[in-house]
Amino acid sequence: MADEEGQPQHINLKVKSQDGKEVFFKVKKWTKFEKLMNAYHQKLALAPNSVRFLFDGDRIAKESTPDDLGMEDGDVIDAVAEQQGGGSG
Repeated sequence: MADEEGQPQHINLKVKSQDGKEVFFKVKKWTKFEKLMNAYHQKLALAPNSVRFLFDGDRIAKESTPDDLGMEDGDVIDAVAEQQGGGSG
């Protein structure tokens, strides 16, 4: 299905973790990333907020959509372990 400009409404995105695992998602261009992030955590049995998601090196906000970031079919999102703590003591 396509929008009025002939662009597809869905795009396929790949989320790639640091250890090389790849998870594929088919999402609507206006779906908030929070939905994808939650699905990724559930699929890999990870704690919520244990991973940060990057696109072109920039952190993806939960409220953002693929359309907001200018994503296209086949784009890759990097999943990086969230650093906890940071205090030296």
